[in-house]
Amino acid sequence: MSTPHSSPRRHSLFGSALAALITTVAVCAGDALARVFPYGPRHRGVNDLGNQFVPFHAHLWDLLHGRAEGGLLLNWQSGYGTSFLPDFGTYLTSPFAVLVGVFPREDIDLAVYVITVLKTAAAAAAMVRLLRTQRSGPWWAAGLLGASYALCGWSVIEAAYNPMWLDGLIAFPLLCLTGEWALRGRRPGAAALVVALCWTANFYTAYMATLGAALVLVVRLAQERDVVAGGRPLLGRVRVLGRAATATVLGVALAAPVLAPLFLSSKQAYPGWSREFAPVATGDLLARLLPATYSFSSPALFVGTGTLLLVAALPFHRAVPARARLWWTGLVVAVLLSLQWAPTHLAWHAFATPNGSPYRQTFVLAGIVVIAAWTGLAAGLPGVRALAGGAGVLCLAALGAAGSSTATGWGYALFGGGLAVAGCAWWALRGRRLVLPAAGLLVAVLVGQAAATIAYGHLGKLGGLDDYPSWGPAHAARAEALAGAGGWPAYRTDAGRPALTGNDPLLLGGEGGAYYSSHTPDVFTRTMVALGAGWTSRGRNVQSLDNPVTDAVFAVGARLRPDGTIGRATAAPLVTVRPPGPPLAYGPSPFANQELLLGARVYEAPLAPGLCRAGTEAFLWAPEYNGAARLADGPAFRLNARPPRNRAALQPLGVAHGPASRLVFDGPVPARWELACLDRARLDTAVAALRASAPTALRVDASGVRATLRPGTSGTVVLSAPAIAGWTCDGRPAGAHLGLVAVPVGPGTRSVACTFRPPGLVPGTAVAVIAALVLLVRLVPLGRLRRGGGGAPRSRPRPSVPSGTRSPRARASDLRV
Repeated sequence: MSTPHSSPRRHSLFGSALAALITTVAVCAGDALARVFPYGPRHRGVNDLGNQFVPFHAHLWDLLHGRAEGGLLLNWQSGYGTSFLPDFGTYLTSPFAVLVGVFPREDIDLAVYVITVLKTAAAAAAMVRLLRTQRSGPWWAAGLLGASYALCGWSVIEAAYNPMWLDGLIAFPLLCLTGEWALRGRRPGAAALVVALCWTANFYTAYMATLGAALVLVVRLAQERDVVAGGRPLLGRVRVLGRAATATVLGVALAAPVLAPLFLSSKQAYPGWSREFAPVATGDLLARLLPATYSFSSPALFVGTGTLLLVAALPFHRAVPARARLWWTGLVVAVLLSLQWAPTHLAWHAFATPNGSPYRQTFVLAGIVVIAAWTGLAAGLPGVRALAGGAGVLCLAALGAAGSSTATGWGYALFGGGLAVAGCAWWALRGRRLVLPAAGLLVAVLVGQAAATIAYGHLGKLGGLDDYPSWGPAHAARAEALAGAGGWPAYRTDAGRPALTGNDPLLLGGEGGAYYSSHTPDVFTRTMVALGAGWTSRGRNVQSLDNPVTDAVFAVGARLRPDGTIGRATAAPLVTVRPPGPPLAYGPSPFANQELLLGARVYEAPLAPGLCRAGTEAFLWAPEYNGAARLADGPAFRLNARPPRNRAALQPLGVAHGPASRLVFDGPVPARWELACLDRARLDTAVAALRASAPTALRVDASGVRATLRPGTSGTVVLSAPAIAGWTCDGRPAGAHLGLVAVPVGPGTRSVACTFRPPGLVPGTAVAVIAALVLLVRLVPLGRLRRGGGGAPRSRPRPSVPSGTRSPRARASDLRV
């Protein structure tokens, strides 16, 4: 038997389900139209999606199934050992991420795709929940607007290949919902937990969503006259803001165990690309309101013509109180203008212009547009004059975009046709008999425009950005070869070059040197560059270094070759001992730096410029060279440099055979280059010396290393891992030896124990514990009062009902989670 409140609850669920369904259909239809994975042969793994995010999700799969080397704190597979908690907090803390574990590992690309669709659908459902909490209205219309929000251009074009950003798309309506709870004095504990969840899932977009939710709450307070406290409206508003701020602070504090290590790691990362913000031209800005447009450097403003028409009609919609029309229209315009002004641009992005697309806050504008549209619709359907006025505003915007190269013929056709159909549909809804066909037309317009935008966006991304193939036979063959050659921790196995992605060790296996992350440590990049490594992404994507000297130093005993075979060599162990001596520093030559780190001379200078002695192995270092180089009697090798974005790696050229093996550049000779000739016999002797003095026993786990030293050992114990912050050895902060973890020892030292703990983890945990205690103290008295314990029950003042909301009876049912 249904309760009096069951119908509103059911309608909210129906609206959320409808929004999720529309969103899922539109996303899948757009991907199928573009024939991208999993519906066709085109690659979906564009840019960082294939190069970074899919490999990180593969590593999460390994962690969930107990197959990873390392744990949540320390990643032994990438960058010769690096901190994992910051990467986990940046890319993998979404509640949806763990769903990768239910898929077979070879379907990792499909798993990430399914998660992406589910996140988008969840954002649509969350927006419906917010809309129906704010105001009553048709459940199907709330579903349509929720889907319009989830299918905004930012979501389907930009966030679709940055899946962690979609957590921000979900966070915005959820954080606005906590504002509604603050407005009514309800659910303080749930509000703090929601904030914590949003900030843990993805702090970057959660920050933007929090700013947007704060603006929405301010507008809600400004237009409502009934938020009072003992007849004092100002005090009532201050109390609402205080409740919202308290929940936000407590929620962020609860997320501190993830956030604190993440922020500190960002400060220790290799500097990324930075540039001055320049606003996009007005024509290009307006063009992004149209469907089927794509640009990497302008805001994707599309939210569906049906929704845009409601917003544009809002100033002319007389059923809406003038105060509400003024505030919501003003908020939409103000946020739109804030995209174009440098100070507010910086404020949206935590005061740092982002690398890549500069309009990452656009989803907040989309959410505000949808809330404004619902404000007008909840007051009643707009009349002919309001619809005509809104259509006129949109036509002016379309005319303003006419000179933009971003606008397309298909975009104008879809926009014009959608505007006509949507206008007729909203007008037809005034008659009850036409509700179903009119609603169907509005859904069709949204799905058609969104699918076209998705498909066009795929073509733009594939035409201008790098793309990476989904898991296939080449991946499986490499992964199988690496698994068969593994010998960790006795030696490392490197996934080799050329790489399939920037994070092959995470995707394919092994314990290599390649690593690509927003948290790539500065000390790691600089150390590898000093040894001759190449990079992309301006130093944050460090490539594996195919060199026998560095392999020996970093304990790489097996390396995957380009032909799929495994090359093996005797390498030094993971922990070695270096003799006492003064501190050392790298110089300009990578070959001299390798010898310094190895502790022995193993290279010969060329007999003449470009000519190695017969029997030695030639290695070329030309970090700014973009072209082919070879020994005259050998194959050509491509060096890829596009300074400052790409740096060419030190390149092995093969064994020299005398004068016939002179170095040849197939292009102009670079301004800076060096050729060195490796004597393998010298290298073997140097490695044997390191092995002879190495510890007698070694234990490696997910938190660090313990080594048992030979009697009488003195000097410096060196762990072949970058000396990132967080390493401690024998209870003291670890030192560094040429960029690697090191600790001095004397003759009486029998063992060394080095452990890793991400900086910020302990204080972050302490902050979270304090926040949890504060939250508990705030909630317990409320719970006791509700149970009526301890004396006669005391009456509590009923929270005020903001004007324009439902009655207390209806509101109670709709706010129940």
